[in-house]
Amino acid sequence: MVTNYNIIIITFCTILLFNCKNQEKKKDETQKKENWVKLFNGKDLNDWTIKIKGQPLGVNYKNTFVIENEILKVNYDEYNDSFNESYGHIYYNKEFSNYKFRMQYRFIGEQLKDGAGWATRNSGIMVHCEDPKNIGLNQKFPVSIEVQLLGGLGSGNRPTGNLCTPGTNVVMNDELFTPHCVSSKSKTYNGDQWVNVEVEVRNDSIIKHFINGENVLTYTKLQIGGSVDYNEAYWKKIEGTPLKKGYISLQSESHPVEFKNIEILEL
Repeated sequence: MVTNYNIIIITFCTILLFNCKNQEKKKDETQKKENWVKLFNGKDLNDWTIKIKGQPLGVNYKNTFVIENEILKVNYDEYNDSFNESYGHIYYNKEFSNYKFRMQYRFIGEQLKDGAGWATRNSGIMVHCEDPKNIGLNQKFPVSIEVQLLGGLGSGNRPTGNLCTPGTNVVMNDELFTPHCVSSKSKTYNGDQWVNVEVEVRNDSIIKHFINGENVLTYTKLQIGGSVDYNEAYWKKIEGTPLKKGYISLQSESHPVEFKNIEILEL
């Protein structure tokens, strides 16, 4: 015998099942609409340009950047423990303005002996970079916005997904932010675990950093400003100019690091 109570239960279950299916359908439709594109094909670096301090554009000095098992590795096997400030960047060969960028990274092994203390388990995603063709022979870092990636040191707090500003400034809490770096609110990730990082970039208006799906830092009004180590007169002349677009690069700063699943979604 069917009671009113049974009818209520059946109705509730039917509604719940419908809602679950509807949510799954919407999720599938959203994923289909999001046309994420692989920037790194896991096979070669034909779509990328390397620039390492002290080396001409395009020279992969001592095989700093290598590919293994579809992973892009920052590798120092041929450095003989001497980094000698050979700061490097590998640039994707296209400018972007509005997009979401995502990948996974992890730090492995030991830092080169003469690497800077701050560079231990340190790398970064440089967004809105200047054209790599304009980088000086001995320039350390491109004018850009850096999403700083840090690995834990085994003890203490060391967040990742931070902000550094080589030759740039941003606005935070309605004020122009001019210090070089600021920490995010992320957790500390020790060891050689893979970490998911995503960056949402909206022209010169706003950037958001996400670590393992959590929004850990947001800032606005990207612009030229601050100290540079090359072509100083030019950058000083255009200080305050909104930074609306640029190249994306990944860093090599003396500690081995690996990158995979490098993708972009243009907005």
